[in-house]
Amino acid sequence: MRILISLLLFLSFSWVSAQQLKVVDSGNFNTLIGATVALTSENGTEYFLSTNQSGIANIEKYYFKGGSYLLVKVSYIGYKSIKDTLYSKDGNKTLSLKPQSHMIDDVVVTAQYSPTSIERSVHKVNVINRQKLDNMAAVNVKDALSNELNIRFSQSSIFGSGMSLQGMDGENVKILIDGVPVIGRLYGQVDLSQINLNDVERIEVIEGPLSVNYGSNALAGTINIITKTESKYRWSAGIDAYTESVGTYNIEAAAAAKLAKNHSLQFSLGRNYFDGWSSGDSFFPSFESPAADSSRVDRLWKPKEQYFGRLQYHFNLKDIVLTYKGEVFDETVTDLGYPVRGQGGTLYTATDNYYYTKRFDNAIFARGKINDNLSLNWLASYNNYRRVNEGIRKNLRTLESNRLAGDSEDTTLFQLYNSRGSIATTRGSALINYEIGYDINVENAKGQKIDEDYQEIGDYAAFASVEANLIKNLIFKPAVRYSYNTKYASPLTPSLNLRYARGNSIARVSYAKGFRAPSLKELYLRFEDVNHSLRGNADLKAEKSDNYSISFHQKFLFNDWLIKAELVAFYNRVFNQIKYVQFGNASASYRYDNIGESLTKGINLNFSAIYESISINLGGSYIGRYDVLSDINPLNDYTYSPEIRASATYLWEKPKITFSVFAKYQGELPGFKYKGEDALPGFIPDNASDVIKQTIEAYQLLDLTISKKFWKEKLYVALGCKNILGVENIEARTEIGEENNSLIPIGMGRVAFVKLGLNFNQP
Repeated sequence: MRILISLLLFLSFSWVSAQQLKVVDSGNFNTLIGATVALTSENGTEYFLSTNQSGIANIEKYYFKGGSYLLVKVSYIGYKSIKDTLYSKDGNKTLSLKPQSHMIDDVVVTAQYSPTSIERSVHKVNVINRQKLDNMAAVNVKDALSNELNIRFSQSSIFGSGMSLQGMDGENVKILIDGVPVIGRLYGQVDLSQINLNDVERIEVIEGPLSVNYGSNALAGTINIITKTESKYRWSAGIDAYTESVGTYNIEAAAAAKLAKNHSLQFSLGRNYFDGWSSGDSFFPSFESPAADSSRVDRLWKPKEQYFGRLQYHFNLKDIVLTYKGEVFDETVTDLGYPVRGQGGTLYTATDNYYYTKRFDNAIFARGKINDNLSLNWLASYNNYRRVNEGIRKNLRTLESNRLAGDSEDTTLFQLYNSRGSIATTRGSALINYEIGYDINVENAKGQKIDEDYQEIGDYAAFASVEANLIKNLIFKPAVRYSYNTKYASPLTPSLNLRYARGNSIARVSYAKGFRAPSLKELYLRFEDVNHSLRGNADLKAEKSDNYSISFHQKFLFNDWLIKAELVAFYNRVFNQIKYVQFGNASASYRYDNIGESLTKGINLNFSAIYESISINLGGSYIGRYDVLSDINPLNDYTYSPEIRASATYLWEKPKITFSVFAKYQGELPGFKYKGEDALPGFIPDNASDVIKQTIEAYQLLDLTISKKFWKEKLYVALGCKNILGVENIEARTEIGEENNSLIPIGMGRVAFVKLGLNFNQP
């Protein structure tokens, strides 16, 4: 008994004799577990400790080695390191570490039970935050994604920008704004240059299928554009202006106010104008009136004018935030025609085409906590998309305009009614959390090119998932979606995600089924002219896919540098692809059909390094593509294309000037195409002799931005140069001679820009 008491007294004395050094967050005073504590005694002996589950490191007396003090350095990923001196006579001590804003994990919401940090997400999410959008001087979503890996853009003078992700076409990418689907696809693509970045907080990109959560089109991935939430100020107001040397003039204004304790309002509107561009244009725009000759049709990049506005109202109902959001968008693209000579050889008239796009979007949201264990995420929306093509005959002498006689207007109208809601448990310490929800989409199309001028399709779905943490550090997330569709047999869609995290290492593994529903145009298109007969197919099946991906993420500190490395590999198989095929005996008769398969696979390596005011990002990918199209594919194996991207940002502390540079190398892209002059987007011929090999040449993009805030950060000035290397068109080379080669527009040469912002607020 006496021995036991002595032992307890010894242990108690030993515990009391050790000093406790506690490490906490300076903002919320949460303890920091696993912080590195480096000790140096007077004689130079070094010791390294880590804080325990209580954020405490025990400093034993023998660490002092007969001296009176220890030099202490405490480091923790995402925080500024701190140095201090600890004396032997001191008692317990607490050190507060300040978070570094550029090291704090972004919060993500796409496919999450509730807002969570990017590293805690089971899905791998890439976030483009507001700071990067400003550093890039991005105007629209296409600009914002231009420096991302696995994303490749195409450009049409009439249909706008198109994209591919993980080697798959943009028709397989779901585009959302605050979780609401964006409608109005032209040949399967959403024109991302129509989505302006006013009031946008960040963009979340998830590669791989999210069909369980978001249904059709989410085979290759999902892009969710997140707008700003209610302002933290009592009121704020600002105006931004942006101009480019190629003839771009943009202006927008915004205001926000807290109307009462639980009410707030946000409002913004703007205008973007672009007067068109052709190769050979001078570096700075000319304000002289253009000549009425054949050069008026040489605008490879057509003149464009956009008006847009957004209104948001927030009401805080205890732990639930109710939001109404309304958006309007109006765009006019002008395609000038060739002048026609009148009597006496005088230039007289030209037939011009105008393409009008109008969007009107409304949505109501309810998000937040029902109680301590349940969260709610609900929305209901109505989207209206109208596209009009109008032909106008213009007298080039008198400038008198008249609509063409007969059927000169082509109008298409799409409307989508969408409601999605879910409840989820969000208990951080629970072994199992779950989510159950529904997703309803009712879409209709009106227009002369639609059978019977009107068609409607409804999709009614339920989905569920479970996040199980039954094994330490491992989250296991199975999910499934079942839907009933009024026009086709919709497939059952399962997915499985695994996330293993230990220390500063994260591994993710996923398998997911995806699907793309046939669109109303693919089902019910009806178009006839003197050259073509294009038909939909009411018997189409949904495209389906299998996706496998694995990723490894590691971060560590090296001499106060935060180093992050990531390796990602993926494999996609898409079958029942919907393509144009020749139909019937007429050579110019086409219809949609399920034909062929495509496979893509790739590997990405990303590396970033952050130290105080310096941020460096490097990445590369290698993507293989293979189309299985019966016997007509002239490429009998995978074709591969590399990508490399780099960016760097430096904040010069004393004058508060930020320097940013963005670079991307888009490697050579082998493929094949139909050699007919009247080839349609997505067309698949039935004769191998009609298919030829094609190689799109490589190109490089380089942008530079310099920005600074003045007048107590009320005035923002940014200037720089986009496309410094002056890329305009790249060549698509074929194997049968230069006469079959073509040019693909990429950029408008070297572009200088200036951006000004003036903002006021009242805390």
